[in-house]
Amino acid sequence: APFCTQILADYGADVIKVEAICKGDDTRHWMMPGEIAKWKKSKGPMSNYFSAVNRNKRSLTLDIKHPEGKKVLTRLAEKADVLVENFKPGTMDRLGLGYEYLKERNQKLIYASISGYGTTGPYSNRGGYDPIAGAEAGLLHVTGEHNGPPVRPGIGLVDMATGLYLHGAILAALTARSKNGKGQRVDASLFETQVSLLTNVGLAWLNLGIEAQRWGCQHPSIVPYNGFKTKDAFLVCGATNDAQFASLCKVLGVENLLKDERFSTNPKRVHHRDILNPLLDNVFETKTTAEWAEIFDGTGLAFAPINNMEQTFAHPQADARDMVTQINVDATESGHLRLIGPAVKFGTTVASLREPPPSLGQHTAEILHELGIDAAGVEALKEKKVI
Repeated sequence: APFCTQILADYGADVIKVEAICKGDDTRHWMMPGEIAKWKKSKGPMSNYFSAVNRNKRSLTLDIKHPEGKKVLTRLAEKADVLVENFKPGTMDRLGLGYEYLKERNQKLIYASISGYGTTGPYSNRGGYDPIAGAEAGLLHVTGEHNGPPVRPGIGLVDMATGLYLHGAILAALTARSKNGKGQRVDASLFETQVSLLTNVGLAWLNLGIEAQRWGCQHPSIVPYNGFKTKDAFLVCGATNDAQFASLCKVLGVENLLKDERFSTNPKRVHHRDILNPLLDNVFETKTTAEWAEIFDGTGLAFAPINNMEQTFAHPQADARDMVTQINVDATESGHLRLIGPAVKFGTTVASLREPPPSLGQHTAEILHELGIDAAGVEALKEKKVI
């Protein structure tokens, strides 16, 4: 949900993040070793993890279990275009804030939910996190070295992809509403996201009965297509058709492989990958990654070094496309924070970083005033520990 709503916020939406009083979002407390010294204690809990998916939002602390808190959230929903929640299915209904209740008060509301397994089905009541869905829906099964154990990807792919799916679904629901004037329920789950991402390996099982394997950096149906060790690091390159394979052999100086019938077509190369890949490994290990990059440049063949974080964010293409942005923020000791920029660029409209990630409850009074609650009312809610 945070990634979904951050995308919408980048695109101009006024996103209000409703957080538990005192504690806030759990990810505010997820810090790397040594990170705590980077943040001002006086500004409340904050982390890079939280900051990565919560810029351009306003923070409202609210106890939605309290009757007064329920009233506040209901008033927000009455005015809102979209509500996004990621509780376990049934939780919002038990709190008296379910879709049917809020729909009666705002017929145009888009009520979007993210859960582990969706709101229906035998597993709907189970909790779910990124690695849980990745395990149960096949991602971990296909990730890792060939004949090695399952491996979790280094980032939360299922979480991020679900956010991407849901932000698009919300925009589609808003488009539908512009035509029929009606809101609707939108139901996304980590499990379904990951099942959908199985794509070609999923269809290989569904239509051919071929079980997926772990291939590391290799491709199950294209050879060569791999990560290769160079003299000093690693690079990735591949040949997706026979013409590209011929070009690759010429670049590597192994034209003799073109005369080998075992490598004459891609299906044959796939069948003989255990013979071909070691031959290419031997060639790549003779030069550094930089030397190979210079050789590949201008050939038309796709290739790339396997970069670490320092290399990625120092990349000239990342700089040219504004993928790193620095923003002023009071919560850090340095007074600023570097963030990853929006991935999509627009021709006329602008996806922008307008506001830093909010401190906990930073905008509570401001938002309540917008609802017509005066200063005395805000103080009364504080005394009741509603906000």
